[in-house]
Amino acid sequence: MASGISRRALLAGGAAALPLAGAGDRASATTEHAATAHSPAVEPFDGVHQAGIATSPQAHAVFLGLDLKPDSGRDAITRLMQLLTDDARRLTQGRPALADTEPELATDPARLTVTFGFGPGLFRAAKVDSPVAPLPSFSVDRLDDRWSGGDLLVQICADDPVTVAHALRMVVKDARSFTRVRWTQRGFRRRAGAGSTGETQRNLMGQLDGTVNPTDLDRAVWIGQGPEGMRGGTTMVLRRIRMNLETWDAADRPAREFTIGRRLDTGAPLTGRAERDEPDFARLNTLGFPVIPEYAHIRRARVEDPGQRILRRPYNYDDGLTAGGTSDSGLLFASYQADVERQFVPVQRRIADGDLLNEWITPIGSAVFAVPPGCAADGWIGDRLLG
Repeated sequence: MASGISRRALLAGGAAALPLAGAGDRASATTEHAATAHSPAVEPFDGVHQAGIATSPQAHAVFLGLDLKPDSGRDAITRLMQLLTDDARRLTQGRPALADTEPELATDPARLTVTFGFGPGLFRAAKVDSPVAPLPSFSVDRLDDRWSGGDLLVQICADDPVTVAHALRMVVKDARSFTRVRWTQRGFRRRAGAGSTGETQRNLMGQLDGTVNPTDLDRAVWIGQGPEGMRGGTTMVLRRIRMNLETWDAADRPAREFTIGRRLDTGAPLTGRAERDEPDFARLNTLGFPVIPEYAHIRRARVEDPGQRILRRPYNYDDGLTAGGTSDSGLLFASYQADVERQFVPVQRRIADGDLLNEWITPIGSAVFAVPPGCAADGWIGDRLLG
């Protein structure tokens, strides 16, 4: 054990039994061989907002969906979140979790972030009004329960897959007495340091994904009004989108670019020369048709007001090959916005109603979570909602 406090005592002893980071007995744990807080590989845990949202995306991610065990109430959820917060705070700073049997795996946090989201079921169990609800059904959806829903989300991201795997194991250990695993979804982006800082990532269809992200996060992402316990937080939609890469391969490059409304090499709109050029939706070709088609993805996903745009933080997934030899690949589309109904739903409706890209993609998983604000060094995630 890393200290004289047993894991069993923490789980059974209630909220008061859990010491928070900064207590003297925590700091004296003999297995703490920490990376310092000044290390460039360390992302801060405490603060106004949770890390892992505005944080520059790391190379590897795992999204963990958990369901509360029956009869879990606010007291149990409080103990769970105190325990999870404590270990997440330690791991992100390069220190082992309280009962970490492999403390050496925690010494390089590799920009680890651990982000928590609460689903509607958690709010029901805690008898607190939920600020989120499941998405309405969309005509393009072919949702599978094994990739959908969930009472509690844990998003774990880092630039090292070993760090991600170790943090996931510690989180599952923490949560085992309170929850059961509903789903685990692993994703990846380009390796750390590949390309220039701020360069838009490519998905497995070769598209630059996330060009038009909001720059004013106070308007578009962070919640500034409503229940005090959510101010400084946000909401998250996680959509698992399967790609039909074999039929996409069969389409020629002009057809792909016509579908997206952008050039594949530079990401520039068909009416421009650079990725971030403003598209000219009114421009016509020599035959009198729009250069950017009415049903091109760039047009259907367009939001004119920057304050209403969603923050896209996607990860690719590749689960190998099916029995028939086709790719089981796609996108874990993580979207953050202040208001799901006002920001995400209208865009998804336009896409569902007539996006050419629907020929090659299918949403097979969907989940919505309220992401509480960050916490102080002596607090825990959700303390203003549940405390």
